Amino acid sequence: MAISMTGYGRAEAVYATRRYLVEIKSVNNRFCDISVRMPRGYISLENKIREKISDRLLRGKIDVFVTIEDVGDGNQTVELNEGLAKAYSDAVKKVAELTGRDDDADAFQFARFPDVLVARANSLTPEEAGAELLPVLDGAIDDMVRMREIEGEKLVDDLQTKVDAFERYHAAILLRAPLVPQEYRERLMARMEELLDDKANLVYDEARREAEVAVFADKCAIDEELTRLSSHMTQLRETLRAKGSIGKRLDFILQEMNREVNTIGSKANDLTITNHVLDMKTELEKIREQIQNLV
Repeated sequence: MAISMTGYGRAEAVYATRRYLVEIKSVNNRFCDISVRMPRGYISLENKIREKISDRLLRGKIDVFVTIEDVGDGNQTVELNEGLAKAYSDAVKKVAELTGRDDDADAFQFARFPDVLVARANSLTPEEAGAELLPVLDGAIDDMVRMREIEGEKLVDDLQTKVDAFERYHAAILLRAPLVPQEYRERLMARMEELLDDKANLVYDEARREAEVAVFADKCAIDEELTRLSSHMTQLRETLRAKGSIGKRLDFILQEMNREVNTIGSKANDLTITNHVLDMKTELEKIREQIQNLV
């Protein structure tokens, strides 16, 4: 089953007076780029959070928001960073002296500066918090995986529709390709008769005409490209039905298909085929945009 890289997951749990909330959102990315935001007192748990997410979500720009609240009496303390507070005070005083303004900053303003006051939980060590938090993280990941799978199914349905359209253009070229040399022969004969009239057969015999048609047919032959393109389409459909991470494989198949389509366009020497090639390239670009959303 194909999996989208776009999704959202949420899980929440309460242990005694402690509430844990984990929210995860992800968007497209070539790699697994994880950003974790959580209370500073539990920052030692970040590596475990990253490992769990990278093992299961594989790819995407993933943002993780962890909230840990303890509403029990006496379970929270606020610590003052005295050195930092004094440094802020000295800096503000110097700014006032340099600019000729009054130094009227009050204690509340200093308390709002970053890291002057730090709230800490007294009741749990990071290890104890991890034992309660990580199952909540698993729940949020499960929730996101479900959403990613649903989005992945929708993407695959849309991609199959686009592959069907591409295949119709491929089938049209298969029918058209054998007619190109035949039409060239007819145009060549008509042109010779127009220019040489009754002397056409004397100046330009049938063997020479057929040799020129054969050279033209060889130059515009696209049988091999059409066969390889048919094989790539089969691989594309099989990959869309596969499980796990398929985005990078699909991207490689699209590169090969685009190469064959470009070759067909350059060799065909036929307006109808050229128009079909343009339509095929349009569908390939639509497919490429969509597969960027798949893991």
